[in-house]
Amino acid sequence: MAKKKDEELAIEAEKLKAELEQLKETKKKLDEKTKTKKTAKKEPKKPKKEAKKEETKTKKTAKKEPKKSKKEAKKEETKTKKTAKKEEKKVKLTKKQERELAAKKEAEEQRTLEEELEEQLTDAEIENFQIEKVDMEKLTNRVCEMLAKYESNGMFQSELWKKLKLSSRDGSRLALKLERTGIINREKLLEKGRWTYKLILKKTPISTQSIENAPCLICPVEQKCSLDGEISPRTCQWIDEWVTADLKKPKVSQ
Repeated sequence: MAKKKDEELAIEAEKLKAELEQLKETKKKLDEKTKTKKTAKKEPKKPKKEAKKEETKTKKTAKKEPKKSKKEAKKEETKTKKTAKKEEKKVKLTKKQERELAAKKEAEEQRTLEEELEEQLTDAEIENFQIEKVDMEKLTNRVCEMLAKYESNGMFQSELWKKLKLSSRDGSRLALKLERTGIINREKLLEKGRWTYKLILKKTPISTQSIENAPCLICPVEQKCSLDGEISPRTCQWIDEWVTADLKKPKVSQ
């Protein structure tokens, strides 16, 4: 009887062990299921966060990108403005150069023979100008006499040179000389599409021609001469001869 009881107890113990093992296995299975559920629940949460992060990133990048484009646009705008300004400056320079060239050309066209001579000749050459075989003092007096008739209106130099039978080159040099010595003024004028000068008398030069060969200058009794005295210019034979000789001289046509 005791053996039977022991056997029964052993069988029950084995059954209990088997049940415990089954329970353990079921527990393991349940634990695994719960783990899978938890992981399944956690996994969808992660992509949401990641999606939000990605969304915020895309928004930030989207915000940054227009800023960059604005900066680039500003840079490009400033560059275009600078290039436009440079081009405008170039255009202005070319226009300025064209104006300068036109002004230079016009000035060259307006240049007269006197201006060219003034550049070519020195002051000494102008002041010491001499026409060969011509009495320059007499020529100067003739110029002054002719200009005196026109008074402040003056006379075109081309007309004067024709009357004096002078070349334009000699006449221009003479005009420069007379201007330097302060006898005449030259006024630049446009006449018949050409630039020329009008000569105006400034002052009449002192001439010794009227007293040349006067007997009084070498008279031996000049100290005794008086209007009411025995020796008088009224009765002087030398003065009579000098005056008659001067009157007989041929007058030069002006």
